[in-house]
Formats: sequence, structure tokens, C-alpha cells
Amino acid sequence: MSDRIQTIRTLAAGAAIAAAFSFSAVTAEAQETGTPDDARLFQSGMLTVGTGDPVYPPWMMDNSPESGEGFENALIYALAEEMGFAADQVQWARLTFEQTIAPGDKPFDFAIQQISVTPERAEVVGFSQVYYQAAKAVIALPGSPVETATSFADLREARWGAAIGTTDMTYLENIVGIENVAVYDDQIGVFQAMRAGQIDATAAAVPTALFATAVQIEEASIVAILPADENDAGHGLLFEHGSPLIPWVDAALTRLIEAGTVQQLVDTWLVADPDLPVITE
Repeated sequence: MSDRIQTIRTLAAGAAIAAAFSFSAVTAEAQETGTPDDARLFQSGMLTVGTGDPVYPPWMMDNSPESGEGFENALIYALAEEMGFAADQVQWARLTFEQTIAPGDKPFDFAIQQISVTPERAEVVGFSQVYYQAAKAVIALPGSPVETATSFADLREARWGAAIGTTDMTYLENIVGIENVAVYDDQIGVFQAMRAGQIDATAAAVPTALFATAVQIEEASIVAILPADENDAGHGLLFEHGSPLIPWVDAALTRLIEAGTVQQLVDTWLVADPDLPVITE
């Protein structure tokens, strides 16, 4: 082979590699952008967002995702604007928590419902980056064995309940060491059981606990704050597994985080009492 032919082949190979890298970069950039008529959307022209039924303050106020009042729906409308959608181009799909986190096709582009990112869930659904991590709170009725608890051993003396499929339940079992946690379909069932005297306590994210003790079960109180769940990276938006929307949504979410918008929403809606006692072991 002549030196000239070898040189041409080398240059051609280099050009092919450069073109491949260029195409990859363009493809990645395209994945991180979009418009309301993007073919990746569940419904063209609309951003379809899954959430619970019902929803609770301070996550969403007055059981109305459309109001934009509350941490999660305010975040969604800010995210939608960042992605190029008007407020009236956001539509909500109401589902149970179990329907939302189950494997398979989804009737939404992504969902928001205090959904914790875990390795187990990530095997069957997709996630955005984490946008918020909440501490856990112990909610107890007067006279409960945990009312004056100072250790995990004290906590284990109580009857506990939690909603099925939640990280609250696995936290109680795996971190605190609670045996025989009573399981309910949702948080409503948990609070009804507390009111009926069937359980003494439950655990929930601090914002959820603040609302519960102020509105849903006023006779209960937040007894303590528990350490972060090592298996709970925090809350993320949930997608179908392998959704092509993830890069686009994640890029917009990153911009909101870097601009301080998410922290402003946390400060507005998710304020916890800094004087609550903390039980660490």
C-alpha cells in the first residue's frame, strides 16, 4: 500500500470518528431540548403530569393541582415554563401511588407525588435527578409509647403503620427495626387507623407530618425527627422506564435548581421546626 493511500485512509477514518462524535453531541443536545409539539410527549401540545388522588398540603393545596398553590404543583408550573409550555398546556392525571410506581406504560409524561428515588424502583421506572430530600418525622397520638421516645429502642415499643409501597414503610422496617408494621393502602388509611386507636405512630416526610398534625389528625403531634434514610436519595420525577423525555426534563430541572427556584419553593412551602428533637439510634 502506498503512503498516499494510507494517508487518505487515515484521514478518512479520522473524519468518520469526528463526524460520529459531532453527531453524538448534536443528538444529546437535541434530547435535552424540545417544544410543545414534541413527538416524545404523551399528548402533543400538552405536558401531562401524574399525581395523587387526593393530594395534600403543603405539597399541593386544596386538593387542586391546577391551582399552582403548593410545593409540587408550583414546581411543575415553573418546570413547564422552563420547557416552553404555557400554564394552560399542563394537564394532570390523577392516580394512586401504587399505579404511579408500578412497571409498564404510563398515562403521563412524568409524575410528581413525593416519589423517592430508590435502586429497586429504578429497575422498573425512570427518574429525573433528585430535587428535594425530606427528613422523616415521627407522628404519634397522646399517650403513645413513642411520645417521649429518645431512642430506636423506645420507638420499637409502639404499634406502627405505613402506606404500602412507600419508603416510609421500608424505613421503619429496615432502619428503625420495627417488626409487624401494619400496612394500609394510602396515608388516609394510616391516619384513620391512628384515629381509631389501631396504631400508635407512623413516619412521614416532615412537610407531610406538619400538615397531618395540623389538619388531618390534630390530636397527634410530631414527636421527633429521624435521620436521613440511607436508601432514600430524595424525591425525583417518575417516568416510564427508558423514557426519551428524561434528558429534556432533567436539563430544565437543572436550570431551575441552579437559578435557586427550587430552593425558593422549599423555603415557601416546606418549612420545618428546627427545635424538634432528633432521634439518631
